Amino acid sequence: MTQINLKKLQALRTRTFNLPPQKRVATPAQALTFVNKRGFVYFWPIKGVDLPSLWVAVAGDRPVADAHDDPGHITWGWKDNALDKKIWYYGKILRGKATMISLEIAPYFYALSENYGDPEEDYLTAYREGRLPQAAKQVYEALLDKGAMHTIDLRREAKLTNAKDSEFNKALEYLQKDFKILPVGVAEAGAWKYSHIYEITTRHFPDLSEQARRISESQARARLLELYFNMVGAAQVRDVNKLFGWGNEVVKRVAGKLVESGKLKTVGHPKHAGEWVAVKEVI
Repeated sequence: MTQINLKKLQALRTRTFNLPPQKRVATPAQALTFVNKRGFVYFWPIKGVDLPSLWVAVAGDRPVADAHDDPGHITWGWKDNALDKKIWYYGKILRGKATMISLEIAPYFYALSENYGDPEEDYLTAYREGRLPQAAKQVYEALLDKGAMHTIDLRREAKLTNAKDSEFNKALEYLQKDFKILPVGVAEAGAWKYSHIYEITTRHFPDLSEQARRISESQARARLLELYFNMVGAAQVRDVNKLFGWGNEVVKRVAGKLVESGKLKTVGHPKHAGEWVAVKEVI
C-alpha cells in the first residue's frame, strides 16, 4: 500500500497551520484571511484534535498561555470585536469548542443541523422528539421572546437562575452546536464584567437558512471533509469522527466517495497501523 511521506505531511501542516517559519498572523485582517482560506478553524488548539487554530497561527505551536498579558491573547480582542461584524461565523461548534467558520462555508455546516426552516417551530419538534433538553428550550424561548441579551439576563429570563452552572452552560453549548444561537457581542455584566451577548442565529444571519437549503446533506459532508483533509493532509476515520461526530459509517461512506473521485487516496502510515486517507500532496 502507498505510504504517507512524513516530510511532505509536515510541510503541508506547516503551511495550513501557519507554523514557523511561516509569518505570524499579526492583524485582524490577516486573521480573517486565515479563517477564509481554511474554511473553518478552532479559536484555541484542542488537545487530541488536529485542526488549525487562530492561537497557533498567531502565537506559534505552544500551549495557550495562562498569563493574560501574553502577546498571543491579542486574538481574544480580535474575536470579541468581530462578534457583531458578521465577518465570520463564531460559536462553540466542533466538539462544543470555540470554532471560527468562513461565511462561505457556514451554510454547509448549517445544512447538517436540525434546522429545517422555521426557527419558531423547529425547536418545538426537536423538544417533542426528545432531542432538545429542557434547559436549552427555555434559553431558546427567552431569546425568541426578548431578543438578544447577555448571559446574566438570559439566565434570569430563561428561569434558570437556580439551576446549576453546568446545566445553563450545557444549554448554551447545545444550542450553539446546532446553529440555533450564537454570541453576537460582549457586555460588561456579571462578576467579571464580561459576558457574551447571545442571539438567535437566523436573526443575526437571516440568509443562512436559505443558503443552506440549496445544499444536500451529502454535498455538505463532502465539502467539509475535503476542507478538513486539505488542512490536515492525512487522517483515519476515527480522527474525522472525533471532530465532526458523524459516526464512523457515515465518515467511511463520504471519504470513500472522495477516494473514488480521486480527491483523496487510501494509504498506509509508516509509523502507525491501520488504514489512512490522505491528499495526494502528502504521498
